[in-house]
Amino acid sequence: MIISNLVSNVPAVLLLAPILVHAGAGSESWLVLAMASTLAGNLTIIGSAANLIVLEIAAQRGVHISFWTYLRVGLPLTIATMAISVIWLMVRP
Repeated sequence: MIISNLVSNVPAVLLLAPILVHAGAGSESWLVLAMASTLAGNLTIIGSAANLIVLEIAAQRGVHISFWTYLRVGLPLTIATMAISVIWLMVRP
C-alpha cells in the first residue's frame, strides 16, 4: 500500500476506515486492510513509526541504516509477505 509508506501504517488505516464503513465492507475487507497496511509498513523506513524508533535507537548505538539499505531488505520482505498473505486469503475457508 503506497499510502502506508506516505503517512505510516496506522494513519493509513485511519484514513481508509471511513471508506470501508461507508461501503459497508465486511470482515474480509477489514482483514485485508489490516494485513496490507501492516505488511506494507515494512517496505520503507517511514512506513511505520516502529521502524523510525528502531532506527533511532540503532543510530544512538552507532549503527546507521540508510533509506536505501533499509529498502534493499524491506522491498523483498514486503513482496514475500504480501504474496504469502494473498495466497493465505485465497485458500482459507
